[in-house]
Amino acid sequence: MLKLSVLALTVSMSVAAFAAPQKNEPIQPIEPAVVTDAAKVELGKQLFFDPRLSKSGFISCNSCHNLSMGGSDNLPSSIGHNWQEGPINSPTVLNSSLNLAQFWDGRAADLQEQAGGPIANPMEMGFTHDLAVGVLASIPQYVQSFQDVYNTDTITINEVTDAIAEFEKTLVTPNAPFDQWLQGNDDAISADAKAGYKLFKEVGCTACHNGPAVGGNSFQKMGLFEEYVTDNPAEGVAGLTGDDLDRFKFKVPTLRNVELTYPYFHDGAYWNLEEAVDVMARLQLGRKLDEEQISQMTAFLKSLTGEQPSFAVPMLPPSTAATPRPVPFEKLAE
Repeated sequence: MLKLSVLALTVSMSVAAFAAPQKNEPIQPIEPAVVTDAAKVELGKQLFFDPRLSKSGFISCNSCHNLSMGGSDNLPSSIGHNWQEGPINSPTVLNSSLNLAQFWDGRAADLQEQAGGPIANPMEMGFTHDLAVGVLASIPQYVQSFQDVYNTDTITINEVTDAIAEFEKTLVTPNAPFDQWLQGNDDAISADAKAGYKLFKEVGCTACHNGPAVGGNSFQKMGLFEEYVTDNPAEGVAGLTGDDLDRFKFKVPTLRNVELTYPYFHDGAYWNLEEAVDVMARLQLGRKLDEEQISQMTAFLKSLTGEQPSFAVPMLPPSTAATPRPVPFEKLAE
């Protein structure tokens, strides 16, 4: 079974009120993406947007990780194949390359492994890897692209997921106002955001939310000081390890672009960022924040919204007479 351990994180807490950022801040700026193979990224972009990788011909990666909506779908849980409601909130794909593992429970080691999961998941895209590859192999422009990029005449799921992962690695969001402040522009964020960041460090949020992604680098149990009450059946890491000690242990989500990725938590139970701040302070830190403190911390969190990926929506190569047709709606449940 997959064994996941919680990372022990030690952070240095700064208590300076509105001082310029110091060298050893627990949060670091995000670096812009570096593209080493533009053709592979372009192929991955097409595949990310192509609904023909699903049984219905209706669902693409972008359906649940909408790049116009902060890399998520702003639903408590995504709607998948045959209108099934997923079991857990869809994490943002933005900055996901900075995560130590993928999915809430970390069951995928990297983006390539993650990319293959939804295609074959009967509740998500509802297809199989072989059938998805068969669709691509029936489209001459895709065949040529895979020949050009991978020097192969035979498309496999390995090349498909590798290309998608390479595209997803470019979906970083640098140059947030907070990053500009970290780099010395004292006017980049408001006084409230500065006060919120000071509070964020002082109460202990940076023990879990640190690094360039402001999270994503450890697994933590939800509900340390108060029990988190939810109807969502997800067990977190315990679903993989079978260890009751891992129940409700989830990957700490990134706080980058968090104002865009509502609703919050693994069950998508809270739509308001201020409410999410209040809940996390109580459950994880045993702190009851007042209205002003919540407002200040929310101002800080909103300063983490970076430059969103910007590119032309890809033109997808057309199907041919040999391309398998999508399964008719009335037969999807069969």
